[in-house]
Parts: sequence; C-alpha cells; structure tokens
Amino acid sequence: MLTDHQEQFVQEQFVSDNSSGICPEALDYLLKANQGSAPAYGNDIWTQKAADHFRELFEIDCEIFFVFNGTAANSLALASLCQSYHSVICHETAHVETDECGAPEFASNGSKLLLGKGENGKLSAESIEAIVTKRNDIHYPKPKVISLTQATEVGTLYSIEELLAIQAVAEQYHLKIHMDGARFANAVVAMNKSPAELTWKSGVDVLCFCGTKNGMAMGEAIIFFNRQLAEDFDYRCKQAGQLASKMRFVSAPWLGLLETGAWFKNAEHANRCAAYLESQLLAIDGIEVMFPRQANAVFVKLPPAAIQTLYEKQWQFYTFIGAEGVRFMCSWNSTQARIDQLVADVRSAVQGQ
Repeated sequence: MLTDHQEQFVQEQFVSDNSSGICPEALDYLLKANQGSAPAYGNDIWTQKAADHFRELFEIDCEIFFVFNGTAANSLALASLCQSYHSVICHETAHVETDECGAPEFASNGSKLLLGKGENGKLSAESIEAIVTKRNDIHYPKPKVISLTQATEVGTLYSIEELLAIQAVAEQYHLKIHMDGARFANAVVAMNKSPAELTWKSGVDVLCFCGTKNGMAMGEAIIFFNRQLAEDFDYRCKQAGQLASKMRFVSAPWLGLLETGAWFKNAEHANRCAAYLESQLLAIDGIEVMFPRQANAVFVKLPPAAIQTLYEKQWQFYTFIGAEGVRFMCSWNSTQARIDQLVADVRSAVQGQ
C-alpha cells in the first residue's frame, strides 16, 4: 500500500520535468535494445545510429558522447575547454554555479567560475566583456570559456541576435562557448529555429543536450561542433565513471526521441502546457509573473501563507527565488486536467488570504 508521500507522486506534479516518467517512444526503443546481446562501451548499432541522427539534426559532422546526467555533461565539457588556471564566465544563476556542488571546478582541477549579472537570467555581451577586461594579470584566472544556459534557469531564452553578439565577444577575446541545454528542446520549439541556428551557427562550440527532462529515464548527449575540442574526451568520460558498459540503454532511448520526432513533440507539449498554466494563473487577482514565460516554466509570486496551503494540499514545487517566488514546471506528460486542479487550489489559497 502506498504511503501519503508516495501517493502524491502518483499524481502529476509541477516541481520539475525530472519528476516525469519515461515517454512511450524512449521506453519502446529501450525495450527493443534489450533484445539479445550487443557490443559494450558504445560499440553497438544503437549508439552509432543515435550519433548519426544527431549529425543529421544539427546539419554538421559533430562528435557525440553520452553520459548519465547533466552535472557530468556540463562539468566534463567545461573541463575539456579549460586548464586549471582558466576561468568560466557564467550567469550568477547558472546551474553550473548554483546546483552542481562545485563539480565543474572539481572536474577541471580548479577552473574558477566568474559570475556575471544580466536581466532575466541571461548574460549580455557587455557583461561578458566587462568580466574579461576587468583584469589581465597573471595573478587572476584567465577567462577561457563562456557558459550559456538555453533555456535559462528562469525559463527565458537567448535570441539569435544575443547569441551572435556573445559570439563576437568570444571571438574578440579568444573564448570558447559552452551551452547547457538542459531544456534545449524547449528552446528550439519556442523560438522556431533549427538546432543548428541555435548552436554552432551562433558560435557554440559544445552543447550538453538533455534527454532526462525531455522524456528519458536518464542520459545526456555532449555534442562537440568543434571536433578538435573533443580530442581524448572519451578518456575523460571513462576516467569520470561516465562510460556505460551497456551504452545502448542510454543511446537507444535517444534514438527513440530523435527517430520519431518525440524530442520535439515532447517539448512542444510542455511549452503549450506552461502557456496554458500561465494564462490561467494570470486570471487570478493578485498573481504576478516574475519572468517572461518563454519555455516550459512559469514563475509567479505567491503570498507565503498561500504557498504553505499548497504544500498542505500535497503540491510539489520549488520556492527558491525569494520567500514568495514559486516555480511551476510542465513536462511531456503534463495534462490540462491536472493543471486545472493546481490552478483551482492556487485560486483558493490566494483568495483565502
């Protein structure tokens, strides 16, 4: 019999797209890959086909590596771009700064993160240049990489124009560009741009493309558009414990997303649900949106008492931007019916204050 705590997760929640299950396409290909035997360590047909589909999707002959999770993807990718005496420029709210327990610094043997400010969770070309030119003496870690998050930690998007402006600064100061694509699929859908336009055509050298939040059980793809930067990266993955012996169980679900188009469909659904959720919340008097809703996250301000009421009704969500800030995240399996339940409880909690 399920406990009360277990029961609340049987119903769909809005705490994170990490909470959702495996989408049918990913699960189908996982089960197909489980038939019979296959060569280990990525030498299987599933991994080869998934890599080839990424090359087709991004319209370029890139290098692809599969790892278990986003922290490993970001940390190993950044470490491949830096020496220990280098630094990485990122936004002060970036996941590599706030939520990866120092893993980027650990993986690179000490590369420092230099934090920049910017409205709506985004670095600007100007803020990057200010950091780069602040000091150039040997006593300060030399800037080497710009790390961008698309979509950002507050659910906003870098436009093509913003990416090209950042690329110009990167070229001027000989910096590489890393993109944390935890919700890259959602960005592609929202902006109606091709994956190529949002990455290597805008100066991105390496992308960490998330599968977990897009309907997989686990698995991220590290995509090097600049293939020279991928030299010996397979050894780095092995050393870090990220080389799966049964790699097909990571890559086959990716193939399921790519070959069927589910990666796009899942993101499209999540974004559409978030747009609906936002519209319903804004119909409640006193609800204030904190950031522009551009992908699959909705950030709103709620009175502390209302937040507590929602917790008591077994709703799960993050409250990490001030005492009144709440994030609701939609995913591939969000439903209108469950959104309506949430909105009804929010309305009751807010109006009861």
